[in-house]
Parts: sequence; structure tokens; C-alpha cells
Amino acid sequence: MYSFKSRVRYSETGEDGILSLSSAVHYMQDCSTFQSEELGVGVEAMKQMGRAWFLSAWQIEIRRRPKLMEEITIGTWASGFKAMYGYRNFVIKDPAGDDLVRAASTWVYMNVETGRPERVTEEVVAVYGKEPPLSMEEVGRKIRIPEGLTEYPAFSVRRSQIDTNGHVNNAKYVEMAEEWLPEPNGIRKLRVAYRHAAKYGDRIVPAAYHGADRHMVVLEGTKGQVYAVVEARP
Repeated sequence: MYSFKSRVRYSETGEDGILSLSSAVHYMQDCSTFQSEELGVGVEAMKQMGRAWFLSAWQIEIRRRPKLMEEITIGTWASGFKAMYGYRNFVIKDPAGDDLVRAASTWVYMNVETGRPERVTEEVVAVYGKEPPLSMEEVGRKIRIPEGLTEYPAFSVRRSQIDTNGHVNNAKYVEMAEEWLPEPNGIRKLRVAYRHAAKYGDRIVPAAYHGADRHMVVLEGTKGQVYAVVEARP
């Protein structure tokens, strides 16, 4: 497992002084990026190879969100590869070693020159290695969108939301969705499915659903394409 230590910063907390949902996603995303950089397959190296890992889905279990100034350790490891997919687990731990956040993620290995997925080679697998996956509920990548969503006013993608791949950073979709999700203290399970990549200037139309057992925010484009689906459960 690759890991790094940090301390919850004020800029990473919400109005309750506790790590926000999107900041937790940022931490985990940063952890995998740090590992790739140290393994020699970071952002610039992948660009030179014409390849990239695109995040397809998150499954996150929140046991406790750490508070301001709390010391945390963020860890990650590759848990498997199949065809064009890579599977990666994450943990955020407290100083006692207890898991605060646990996550499973699915990534797609892309040939950015052709714009198509590509089978993961044994050479790629050898770089990351493979460790046993976390024991988590089997939920799959896709999230079923229910009927009866309430649509809200559209907004434009800002330049500050764009990453090195030229589209909206994965964690920014969660940050967008937090506007229509319930209070984070009531969220214990979070899932995100990414379908299309939004770019700078694109208009996003949010739609929300609130049910007895789940809440959902769907971030769509003006032509009906779905960029991301974010589902929260107690």
C-alpha cells in the first residue's frame, strides 16, 4: 500500500468544521496520483505514452469524517486488473489506525490518441502490483436513475474545475452535487458514476432525487448527455 500523512486543513472542511465529502475524494485522488508519480507513470509520463487512466466509478463508505486539524493517513493500492479496467482501493485512517473512509474505484485504461479504451498489459500491471481488495458490498459500476427528478437552473463549467486532462476533475462533480445532497453527517455511503467528460464552458443541468433510502444528483448536459451521477445513502 502506498500512503501519505496529512492534517485536515480549514480549506477542506465544510461549515461544520469537518472534512467535506469532496475533500475526502480529493485526498484519495491525490494519493493515487502521488503513487503514480513516484512509480514513474505520472501525468507527464502518461502523456508521452499517449495513455491515461480515466475514473469510471467510486464506491465510498464513510465511517467518520475527520475534523479540522486532525491527523490522517491516506492509503491506496491496486486490487485488480481485467481487460481495459483497473481496480483500486483507498483508505483514510486516524492516528490509531482505524478506518475513517474506505473506497473502491474502477478506472479505464485509455489510448488518448485514438480516444478508445485499451487492454491493460502485463507491463502496466507489473508497475503497480496487486494486493487483495477491501471487503465491501457488491454494487457494480452503474447507478440506476429513478423517475421524478427535480431539475434546477443550469450553470457553466469554470476554468478552476478543469484538470490536466482538459476536462472537469473527478472530485469537482462531487463538489457540484453537494449543493443538492443532504447534510453530510447523514451520509454513510457515496457512489459516483462518470459517463461523459464535461469541458470548460459546458453547461451543466443538475437534477435531484430524494427518496426514503437514497438521494441522488444527476449532472447532465444541455443535449441530455449525463456527465456524472452521484448517489448518497445513510
